Amino acid sequence: MLTVAIIGRPNVGKSTLFNRVLGRRQAIVQDLPGVTRDRHSAETEYRGRPFRLIDTGGLVPTSEDLMYALIREQSRLAIEEADALIFVLDGRDGLTPMDREVMDLLRKSGKPVFPAANKIDTPKSEPLIGDFYALGVEEIYPISAEHGTGVAELLDALYPLMSPGTEDARSIEIPKIAVVGRPNVGKSTFINTLLGETRLVVSDVPGTTRDSIDTLVRHKESDYLFIDTAGIRRRGKIDPGVERYSVARAMRSLGRADAAVVMLDGVEGVTEQDTKIAGLALRGGRACVVLVNKWDLREGSEGAKTVYKAELKRRFPFLAWATVLFGSALEPKMVTRIFPHLDRALESFARRVPTGQVNRFLQEALALNALPIRKGKPVKSAYMTQVATKPPTFVLFCKNPKDVGEPYLRYLENSIRKEFAFIGTPIRVFAKAK
Repeated sequence: MLTVAIIGRPNVGKSTLFNRVLGRRQAIVQDLPGVTRDRHSAETEYRGRPFRLIDTGGLVPTSEDLMYALIREQSRLAIEEADALIFVLDGRDGLTPMDREVMDLLRKSGKPVFPAANKIDTPKSEPLIGDFYALGVEEIYPISAEHGTGVAELLDALYPLMSPGTEDARSIEIPKIAVVGRPNVGKSTFINTLLGETRLVVSDVPGTTRDSIDTLVRHKESDYLFIDTAGIRRRGKIDPGVERYSVARAMRSLGRADAAVVMLDGVEGVTEQDTKIAGLALRGGRACVVLVNKWDLREGSEGAKTVYKAELKRRFPFLAWATVLFGSALEPKMVTRIFPHLDRALESFARRVPTGQVNRFLQEALALNALPIRKGKPVKSAYMTQVATKPPTFVLFCKNPKDVGEPYLRYLENSIRKEFAFIGTPIRVFAKAK
């Protein structure tokens, strides 16, 4: 099992990061240097891979103070014991001479070092990240241990070093759900309601969420990892700097998710930007559920839902297979209604159909609508197989694949969806030569 030690000078947020990764308050945290003196260690896991995390006291390499000397010895033992090191720096203070001394000590260990600039949670602190590259490292990981921002990316960097868990652990991989939408549609409110607590900052000011924040949610004995993302505005409206970085992170989060909850504003209606965001989920091949939020504000409007559904059908013809829910992210009963629909979408997303069933279906589909004719002769010999899941991908093998156009592939896609009850997931169909 990989052992990771958190190292750094006093009061840079090591224990806060330790607690954040564990998901519980295990180490004492106080805004005073020297609170942590002993090594704290605990076993945890990330994306199904177990590892051990060690929290250490503030390292002062050259101090002659007896207490700091004892802490230094504990830190030395942790470095010796560890397979990898997270070097926590204070993003607000910038690079200090003591940080340089700690880095020299860590280099001598020969262990892989992952420098994490902590307290990067405001636009004012963003420019300070550049100072730390003077340490001669290839990458600095900006994080806010207090708010959880950037922690997933830091753990993603450590992930290849972690040993896979047992077969049982890998078979129960937690599904990842990205919550995406324009700014201020209620993404963070939705996740807070799922949790039953205010974990994420919520404000009427668009752009409150600057980073993608992973939140583990348990519902009826099942775990889900919800990823709250920054609101995605139109390209021309995105401010340079922090917001551009936030939007890029939101798109990366969508890429690592299994499914997307596409949130829309029930009051403002469907916009061009909503169409583009839904298109991102489709291009990424993610399973989808569409959630129309703030519907409580329109509950009394007669015929409003029919009009909204018609607008969705016009704007989102490419997501006709996605379930659409109407409600308020503030209402727990409504929010939990999403789980059965997510479960069905995730099951379809990962389903594999046996080749025998696929080909029996194909023969029926060909009988109803034959393959395009080439030189006056119908194509008789063809077979099909499913080559991938997440999303389900099928390949039609025939003699002249160039003659099979997009309309026929769409016919096959729609027929597959109907025949095998694929709900809430995109399906890809390709034609290839035998």
